[in-house]
Amino acid sequence: MAFTTDRVMSLRAVRQLRRVRTFYAGGVLLWAVLTAWTAWQLPGSRQMWVSALLLAVFSTLLLTASLWLQRLQAADSPRRPAHHAASRKATAPRHAHA
Repeated sequence: MAFTTDRVMSLRAVRQLRRVRTFYAGGVLLWAVLTAWTAWQLPGSRQMWVSALLLAVFSTLLLTASLWLQRLQAADSPRRPAHHAASRKATAPRHAHA
């Protein structure tokens, strides 16, 4: 019974990490644009450094979430049964024993 509970918790964790990863990717994109804009308008200003710091924070969070997701998926993959297709090799004709 613990196996199915672990599997459900793993699926929930993967689903949540995918959502969080998407959110962090949006944050990285937003802060990259804002950092570039601020660096263009006010190079070396405090606003630029704060924006660069927030870009670094979101990048770190995105990297961490991606690594956790990769580890969860790698840990989950050996549990799945392998689905092998039937052999296409022609079988030998069967003979009845006398």
